[in-house]
Amino acid sequence: MPDTPSIDMEQWVCPAPLRDAPNIVMGHGGGGAMSAELIEHLFLPAFGSAADAGMGDSAVIEVGDVRLAFSTDSFVVKPLVFPGGTIGDLAVNGTVNDLAMSGATPMVLSTAFILEEGTALDDIARVAHAVGTAALAAGVKLVTGDTKVVDTGHGDGIYLNTSGIGLIDPGVDIRPQRAAPGDVVIVSGEIGVHGVAVMSCREGLEFATSIASDTAPLNGLVAAMIGTGADLHALRDPTRGGMSATLNEIAKAAGVGVALEETALPVPPGVRDACGLLGLDPLFVANEGKLVAFVAPEDADRVLAAMRAHPLGARAAVIGRCVGEHPGMVVARTALGGTRVVDLPIGEQLPRIC
Repeated sequence: MPDTPSIDMEQWVCPAPLRDAPNIVMGHGGGGAMSAELIEHLFLPAFGSAADAGMGDSAVIEVGDVRLAFSTDSFVVKPLVFPGGTIGDLAVNGTVNDLAMSGATPMVLSTAFILEEGTALDDIARVAHAVGTAALAAGVKLVTGDTKVVDTGHGDGIYLNTSGIGLIDPGVDIRPQRAAPGDVVIVSGEIGVHGVAVMSCREGLEFATSIASDTAPLNGLVAAMIGTGADLHALRDPTRGGMSATLNEIAKAAGVGVALEETALPVPPGVRDACGLLGLDPLFVANEGKLVAFVAPEDADRVLAAMRAHPLGARAAVIGRCVGEHPGMVVARTALGGTRVVDLPIGEQLPRIC
């Protein structure tokens, strides 16, 4: 057997804490700077020429005259059942939404269950039922899958992986690189809801809130937006790392700046109170049923109207604009008239939320 190539950490150029941490820590799975560094400095070099440098939440693949979107995601949320959902519907909706953010119509999904020995069959049945119900609601078929079992103590009951394929209509070109100065930035509804819902039922993090997760399939909302004929430049669902991670990723990919109006951010009172209690920034808290859109300014009004006419976009709001200044950076104008930098989170404020 050939020797496994070693990794010379002294050659890494990424900043702490990744360079100084020889082992994986929870922050590497948070969708922030540590996740990006892990991909850039470990996975991509290890994959070599086999890797496509894009490696986003979904990939657009051309097969003859047909354009497909492909996505895969793994779900390790704790607990398995939380206010407003389960790991099952979260997994289906998460992959459906990643496909939809490319402008694709999701068609088929695979499901892979990794089960811990000793997990109650009733719990597995509840999650499996949630997978089926969510797939029906999203209009996708479950066409293949896998099941593995790990020893007791080597898992948390159920981990799920879902992969999906969708079709992209001709003329649809939605990707982060298309964001341009002048674009209007729109969010489809209240932010931070999923992260607070999961926190609300974790041991040691309980607080008075009735907030339920916003997990939902967004493909219908995206179809309504595309149906306006508007020029949608970029769409993303701000999951791990929240709005901050998503906006920073788009700003970096397009080489533009993003200027937010902090008072325009739709943060519900329960989320605001919970974040204040725990010292969290709502912009960093995960969402599972919201999207952010970068839209050409001449099309913004009709896109916003179409979003508000859809149940999942009823609370849509304009939260800022794309600018030519400070490329790759997101800033927010505060209620006091000052400006603060909204940076990419280093790790993850709330681990195991998806």
